[in-house]
Amino acid sequence: MSAHETVHVDLGARSYDVLVGEGLLCEAGKHIRPTLTQDRVFVVTDENVASLHLEILERSLEQEGIVCETMVLPAGDQTKSFSHLQKLIDEFLARKIERSSTIIALGGGAIGDLTGFAASITLRGIDYIQIPTTLLAQVDSSVGGKTAINTAHGKNLVGMFHQPMLVLADIITLDTLPQREFLAGYAEVVKYGLINDPEFFGWLEGHAATMRDGNRQSRIRAVVTSCQAKADIVAADERETGQRALLNLGHTFGHALEAETGYSDMLLHGEGVAIGTIMAFDLSVRMGLCPAEDSARVHRHFAAVGLDTGLDHLQGVTWKSARLLDHMGRDKKVKDGRMTFVLVEGIGRARLSRDVALDDLTAILEDSIGT
Repeated sequence: MSAHETVHVDLGARSYDVLVGEGLLCEAGKHIRPTLTQDRVFVVTDENVASLHLEILERSLEQEGIVCETMVLPAGDQTKSFSHLQKLIDEFLARKIERSSTIIALGGGAIGDLTGFAASITLRGIDYIQIPTTLLAQVDSSVGGKTAINTAHGKNLVGMFHQPMLVLADIITLDTLPQREFLAGYAEVVKYGLINDPEFFGWLEGHAATMRDGNRQSRIRAVVTSCQAKADIVAADERETGQRALLNLGHTFGHALEAETGYSDMLLHGEGVAIGTIMAFDLSVRMGLCPAEDSARVHRHFAAVGLDTGLDHLQGVTWKSARLLDHMGRDKKVKDGRMTFVLVEGIGRARLSRDVALDDLTAILEDSIGT
């Protein structure tokens, strides 16, 4: 078996392992078999991933005597919808899925979120496994049990906490990612350094270019470090009643930008998070919380690695601060009608705040959209 590193997510009876390494997809059956209660699994993937990785997974499962039934969905964040959720569940039921069956999500964050949610409500809850094939999914969405779909009112507003039985993060699958997709995932990697690990951010400053250009060892270290950081936070605050909310750095802004672009390929989730993170730092500077040099350092790093730090590159969108504020007001972290923001006191020192003045927020939005 290939060498891999293990990150343990400690949740008592619902604990599970995240395996990170090279070649895990080829031997997925060996890792999955001990988790199964019957020799039948349902694999959910999308059209892009199916053409690249599905045959390898199917062969690995077959070698272990595991019967595999596959469902292939359209690619893209638009798939995280009520209509695709219904189609997926109808397909499970038509194929006579049982409570003792296991569902496998093979793909990026959209497939993982949708499949996990479907698993959580089909027959009142079915085991599922995450095999994330994008950097964003490997370091964020596949770990921690958040499952959801989008609605016309906002992103991830309908979902469940439903922990997977196992996560297999095969670094080799990242070789097939377009650079734009890789960089979108990198925004979620940087997040862990900016929240509470300035040493990791410093390491990323020196290794981001090698990661981007395909160095697998640096990719493994980044994924393992990110997963361990998330596992520690999830173990302490599984249902986001406190410190887990810090993982939303940049997301309140980013989700609003995604909503305004219709959750389309115009702006990928990680790209929205990157721009949203810049906005969060700029807002923190404006409020006197964060040194301007720390914000400038994050700007420089994102630009150096190839991430956009503003909205200038997006054509065909008429940005309005009032519309973005409306989207942000629908965020699931709103409490008692007040928005919750993840702000920073510097690199590696994030904090929650519900005391952001509307004037400061509007000014940041208008600066970002160039009004």
